[in-house]
Amino acid sequence: MMPNHYFINPLIFTIDILFSCYILAVMLRLFLQWVRTDFHNPVAQFLITVTQPALRPLRRYIPPVGNIDTACIALLLILALVKLAIIASLTFGIPSLFTLFMASIGDLIGIGFKILEMAIIFRAVLSWIMPNSYNPALIPLYHLTDPILRPVQNLIPLISGIDLSPIAALIGLEILSMFIDPLFPHFI
Repeated sequence: MMPNHYFINPLIFTIDILFSCYILAVMLRLFLQWVRTDFHNPVAQFLITVTQPALRPLRRYIPPVGNIDTACIALLLILALVKLAIIASLTFGIPSLFTLFMASIGDLIGIGFKILEMAIIFRAVLSWIMPNSYNPALIPLYHLTDPILRPVQNLIPLISGIDLSPIAALIGLEILSMFIDPLFPHFI
């Protein structure tokens, strides 16, 4: 006879991946709105097409507050809550709503940090492979990473033509993540 977790672990992995991919798309849309990227870009158009069906009904009831897309934030929170409630129910039972809410916020913050870290790594690698090249699909990447990299570039000058700001920014993001992550409960 096979142990219970034999089937549960792949199911949890599948649920986590599916929800996290959609959360990633919604969060990227939110981040690109915050940095005011051009939404005529192919990457931005993809994100709009993928996230619009879930956002449209929420926008009827949740208006934006200034420049903050509260419907996007609500969708992120709903997705994280549902994901963690399903995963928790498969492993040990549904926790209190407060614990679930705090774990969802922690999960979203963790995904946000990973998005920023991966964007910085992707931008650094592209600068080595294709320096000074123009590609309209990469413009959102620059819009997303510039608010993090520019202040670091002002502090750390080029050393023999090499920009070390991505490394410093990644270290800074990781340290910040280490301070924030323990504040939230985890189910995965």
